[in-house]
Amino acid sequence: MVHSPQIRLSPLTRKRLVQFRHNRRAWTSFVLLSALFALSLCAPLLCNSRPLVLRHEGKISFPFLHNRDVMPMDYRALAHSTNFTSRASNFAIFAPMPFGPDEVLDPAAFEIYRRATLVLTPENAAGRFNLTADGRITRAENCDSFFPDVTTINSEKLADHWIVPAALTHALATRFANQPAPVIEITLTHSSNASLRAVAALVAFESRDVAPASIRVALRQTTSTASTTFRVSSPKSGDASAATCIVTPAQTWQALPGDTRSALQVCIARAFAAGGESKTNVVVSGAAMQAQCSLSDVTWPHRPVAGHWMGVDAAGRDVLARVVFGMRTSLAFGLLLVGWAMLLGFVIGAAQGYFGGWLDIIAQRLIEIWSALPFLYVMILIGAVMGRSFLLLLICYGLFNWISLSYYLRAEFLRLRHRPFVEAARCQGLGHARIIVRHLLPNALTPLITLFPFELVGAIATLTALDFLGFGLPPLTPSWGELLQQAQQCRWAWWLALYPTAALFAVMLLTVFIGEGLRDAFDPKPRTKLEG
Repeated sequence: MVHSPQIRLSPLTRKRLVQFRHNRRAWTSFVLLSALFALSLCAPLLCNSRPLVLRHEGKISFPFLHNRDVMPMDYRALAHSTNFTSRASNFAIFAPMPFGPDEVLDPAAFEIYRRATLVLTPENAAGRFNLTADGRITRAENCDSFFPDVTTINSEKLADHWIVPAALTHALATRFANQPAPVIEITLTHSSNASLRAVAALVAFESRDVAPASIRVALRQTTSTASTTFRVSSPKSGDASAATCIVTPAQTWQALPGDTRSALQVCIARAFAAGGESKTNVVVSGAAMQAQCSLSDVTWPHRPVAGHWMGVDAAGRDVLARVVFGMRTSLAFGLLLVGWAMLLGFVIGAAQGYFGGWLDIIAQRLIEIWSALPFLYVMILIGAVMGRSFLLLLICYGLFNWISLSYYLRAEFLRLRHRPFVEAARCQGLGHARIIVRHLLPNALTPLITLFPFELVGAIATLTALDFLGFGLPPLTPSWGELLQQAQQCRWAWWLALYPTAALFAVMLLTVFIGEGLRDAFDPKPRTKLEG
């Protein structure tokens, strides 16, 4: 009876794995990382613009299984159409996040999250008017900013709106009496708004035969204020009311008088309601200013909002969907790469260590030459000639990543090849392949098991770096490195850097904890005792 060759772990290896199980931090990290990988494998069920189950016109289909449609269909619009909802038998079950990693979002859905820019510009107003003997205004020019509480300035009395000092009253009386009077400039204060001030100036006196019926008076602002810019956002809705509107910088906004803020809030509300611009005149620190509120167009990348909790990237795609799919890509690539590299490292290292002699010397010299090749340059050259793909990157990187593993396997096989159990297997007439696989490999698993998590970390980090540099996966493939590349180009879009970095950090941290747990479990030194 011929038994199929099987790999059985030695009692010592099984004991070490039990010790790893008792390491709470390492085991918890292993469970969490396994759960994240399982969730990433189910990414099409979590983030997808196609329904998971669709019943339409009496037929049940599973659109999420068809990732490549010749004519893409807007299933969300179909599910909300009258023709679809009119039949009670029709239904559509969408994923928890109904947006795919490659779906370009509609900017119209972000209209309510638009931001506005409020700019206060000093008018440096200057006007003039004629003042009659009874104090009424005639022939007013450019005086609207000095009389904000009236619509028609002519025929209004100056004393009803401005506090007229006695010096100005005396100068006016002298002019009306057709008597010589010097040029005079007097500061006036508005009667209902003490912060509004203006300088009233009388022109030079000219002698006349008859007393003048009116005196020409010039007004100008007393101060020159710099422009002030505010950023206005309404995160919950588009009404821009005082309850939902956020104005930054908040300290400068709160420093404005209450009546000024109220007038500006009305201007902001009109801009949001009209979807364009709104203007008004206000007084700030005694200076007349023009307030202009204008809404900005929806642009990508867009900040996180309800329904898109990690924001939108520079191409208009949901960041959460791309982070989840990027996790699947990174972990799958890392696991496949490490498995491929370990297979090559095992074959080459085992052959060197088991046979030794000239095979070991020649193979070692060839490995040294191969390791001297610049990996990045080779990847750039291959990508330029053969294009970029997941399989090509996996094969090419694996051809370089096995070298360090082969060193450890070679050393283990050199140490074990003359052990008594190997000599006994040779005496029984067992072949080289069976001795290597069934007898030597189970006793040489320590470097493979302990190095596996750290090799996985290196593989994920390398893939992210290659994608960041533009030499990794194809452009449409969801990748953390591609998101970080966008963050480098749009440095104000903090969400493009935060969430991919947090996901990368979490995966690498859990993997390092697993590696440390395996290293502690397989290291005999901490458990060695000296007995006297």
